[in-house]
Amino acid sequence: MTVTSERLHNQLCQDLGAHVPIFGFTHSLDATIAISKAGGVGIWGATRSTPDEIEAGVTRMAAELGDLPYGLDLVIPPNMPERDNRPEIEAAIPDEHRQFVAGLRAKYGVPDDGEPGMRSRFVRSEDMARAQVDVVMDSQIKVLALGIGSPEWVIGPAKERGKTLVSLVGQPKHAERAIQAGADILVAQGTDAGAHTGPIGTFSLVPQIVDIGAANGIPVVAAGGVATGRHIAGALALGAVGVWVGTAWLFCAEEHLAPETQAKLLAAGSADAVISRADSGKTLRQIRTSWTDEWAAAEAPEPLKMPYQDILVGDLLGQIDRHRVKPLMHSPVGQSVAYFDEPTTVAEVMAHLVDDAEAALGRLDAIT
Repeated sequence: MTVTSERLHNQLCQDLGAHVPIFGFTHSLDATIAISKAGGVGIWGATRSTPDEIEAGVTRMAAELGDLPYGLDLVIPPNMPERDNRPEIEAAIPDEHRQFVAGLRAKYGVPDDGEPGMRSRFVRSEDMARAQVDVVMDSQIKVLALGIGSPEWVIGPAKERGKTLVSLVGQPKHAERAIQAGADILVAQGTDAGAHTGPIGTFSLVPQIVDIGAANGIPVVAAGGVATGRHIAGALALGAVGVWVGTAWLFCAEEHLAPETQAKLLAAGSADAVISRADSGKTLRQIRTSWTDEWAAAEAPEPLKMPYQDILVGDLLGQIDRHRVKPLMHSPVGQSVAYFDEPTTVAEVMAHLVDDAEAALGRLDAIT
């Protein structure tokens, strides 16, 4: 089902070929495709995918979506190791951290099946980032989003190939750097957002980024805490031209989230979405579980920098999920988790967002 809205349809929609100005970020290809089919712009989070997996994913999106808008998100942080060399990374991990992780494995009975997890299948490195980007450059992807970092070696070639560059920013200085690098769209992501997020709240951040964007002719999309049409109306009132939604899709059938993890999200409130560096070494908002509590304890070591923390905990995290070790199972999630209390589908979420936004805008009309 495709949702439409004359009231929400704007220049951003025309430029991208979308029915409504809703970007949907998800790590699930099924959910990404469903978002685009429902009228938005599906953005596939592919940072933890290998080049071969990215090639297969973008090929599938091209086949199923045709001329509909869709995109891909990569996180390319600065100061990563040059090579994908896991033994080199492991050699630099302190014994204190190894012992702490071994203690967690023993305490919660996590089997060691010898297999890596999502974060440890490869080392976040310059070589891997370049290999991922090479696949994207040769693909039909029209929208490339950069979650962290806006390197010129990515933006320059992408613009030459006619791709729309979307940069996620959490502070005004990030926006200025992204514009200088050549971003076409800015996503002002407030701290309410799930996963890697900054310190400034959405309501405070968006107008600042809108002003910077307006001075440079760059449209701004609001992210962080967007879960209802009221949030969409608020984002438009703050000067944004659309919204970026992530947490909502975790409750959708197309996301294929583990039932144990989804149950935690369904029962959660906004205060249960906490920031921790335990997964990647960077601040990452996720559902509070025994995992976050253990790493927040006074006796826990400070998480390592990325990618060292990735390699330290990556195998364990994969084994936690594969063996369904419930107390430690978790997911990145934003503070908008409070707005969802039952499983749903992408089409239902999109329809609710649009209907609620139109109603909210109608109430504003009545006030004025």
